[in-house]
Amino acid sequence: MFAVIKTGGKQYKVAKDDVIKVERLSGETGDNVQLDQVLAIAGDDGALSVGSPILEGAVVSATLLEQARADKIVVFKKKRRQNYRRKAGHRQDLTVLRITDISAKGAKKAAPKKAAPKKAAPAKKAEAPAAEKTEAKKAAPKKTAPKTAAAPKKAAAPKAEKAAPKKAAPKKAAPKKTKE
Repeated sequence: MFAVIKTGGKQYKVAKDDVIKVERLSGETGDNVQLDQVLAIAGDDGALSVGSPILEGAVVSATLLEQARADKIVVFKKKRRQNYRRKAGHRQDLTVLRITDISAKGAKKAAPKKAAPKKAAPAKKAEAPAAEKTEAKKAAPKKTAPKTAAAPKKAAAPKAEKAAPKKAAPKKAAPKKTKE
């Protein structure tokens, strides 16, 4: 069984007991991490489930092994013949994870506690805006502007007939100047 997960802007193909290095995640050594952006899961039977873009309810569990830093890379900029050189280094912060479980159904901790308050809250919210809307309609009557008769359009002056285009007179060649 394997899964394709997305974290830190990158995608990783993981299986149980794999050790991967990902962009820095919050937490300390020994913490359990739930990666919920699962793009695909393949079961032991070979069936592949692909999300669009993620699979709802699928979770990959991992244990945080270490907060580390990658090797230094050198960033060097140069413009030839301009006496321009810049040198900088960069070490990326990493988190080392061990994949402990891949679950297509979701985390073991369900969220029914969150679902109950959400059902009660919309009923109250739905009643309040409806009452406000009816009061607003009664308080602010529609303004109607009196319709005025449109001023009659002025008749356009008839355009003078265009005269036939004049033929351009042939250009006379200028006399050539000669040096004497």
